[in-house]
Amino acid sequence: MTGRPIRLLLADDHPVVRAGLRAVLETEPGLTIVAEAATAEDAVVRARHGDIDVVLMDLQFGNGMGGAEATAAITARPDAPRVLIVTTYDSDADTLPAIEAGATGYLLKDAPPEDLAAAVRTAAAGRTTLAPAVADRLMNRLRTPATALTRRETEVLALVAEGLSNQAIGRRLHLTEGTVKSHLARIYTKLGVDSRTAAVATATELGLIRRR
Repeated sequence: MTGRPIRLLLADDHPVVRAGLRAVLETEPGLTIVAEAATAEDAVVRARHGDIDVVLMDLQFGNGMGGAEATAAITARPDAPRVLIVTTYDSDADTLPAIEAGATGYLLKDAPPEDLAAAVRTAAAGRTTLAPAVADRLMNRLRTPATALTRRETEVLALVAEGLSNQAIGRRLHLTEGTVKSHLARIYTKLGVDSRTAAVATATELGLIRRR
């Protein structure tokens, strides 16, 4: 990336957050902010212009496309920019879809400014930066694969936490009700619980699903 600055796209639906990111990154040598996007859809479109090296992507954009889906759309294209997730969410339900979608890095919004700038440079070079909390949990998943929830199990449990019935979860995820029950049975076994309430409480405590 020598010879010209690293060109950035800031994608977040909160103007205050974008302004904060801009204030931090504009003072860094070798970084330049080319554009901003207030929706994930806009970020996908803007990233296609060929003048972006790294997209700083939030995960939640209110209605419409989410950050993980946008990341997948951006990284699927040839010569795509890198995507660095910058969010407040660090549960498995958030991190796994984003990483599987092709994110190069995953940082939390409370990271120190110097860590943010370093993560941008690392992403531009094609290397990975993970927030310590995210890295720790991914390592734990690798060490104890038998007890780690799969992405689908995490999705099912996150919807249980929202209060959806098995039938409603099946409709949302395009699964049969029997398949949802099978996922729940495996979740109970892995978490050592015997009820939906206990599964949600335990998974929240372990950081597998987001606190509400």
